[in-house]
Amino acid sequence: MDITENTPLRAVALVCTLSPSPSPSSSQLLAEQTMAALSEHGVTGKTIRIADHDVKPGVKTDMGAGDAWPEIRDTVLGCDILILSTPIWLGHPSSVCQRVLERLDAELGETDDEGRMLTYGKVAGVCVVGNEDGAHKVSADLFQGLNDVGFTLAPNAVTYWVGEAMHRTDYQDLDKTPEKTAATTETLAANSAHLARRLKAASYPPSS
Repeated sequence: MDITENTPLRAVALVCTLSPSPSPSSSQLLAEQTMAALSEHGVTGKTIRIADHDVKPGVKTDMGAGDAWPEIRDTVLGCDILILSTPIWLGHPSSVCQRVLERLDAELGETDDEGRMLTYGKVAGVCVVGNEDGAHKVSADLFQGLNDVGFTLAPNAVTYWVGEAMHRTDYQDLDKTPEKTAATTETLAANSAHLARRLKAASYPPSS
């Protein structure tokens, strides 16, 4: 496959705030900023706020009548890059984010003709926001889960912001994006786009 630095890529950001639209969301904001940074590298796509959809609990690709996950899954499989954006709740990813990981667990049983999971060759990145410490722990949890279900992680595959402990300021309340967070978002985008193009050019080997 002839892949260049200008080869178009697709991305989707799954926003795992507990709040449905139109409630403001720091997780949504950081996901949108990440998608904007990806666009600087020839990546197009969209964000999906999971709380706006009836994603059923379970570990199958389709949990039956009314389940919104099959359509979301089709979007994920049609993209080169997946971004998971979550708040920190009680030191953990949100329950919505955990549900997404549980639904992605079904990919362990879905393979192509050469035995590779359908997520092989796709890149994942993470966005984390919160008012307390925990971004490294949350990103570690998500990195492990995403890697388990077949996604590849670039260096510096997380961008995050956490406010001062026991204070009420949210990321969305800031007058401007902190310089360090903006730089980390740019690095996540650049490395993820670069890796996604490398993987499009060279597939993983068949699995036994």
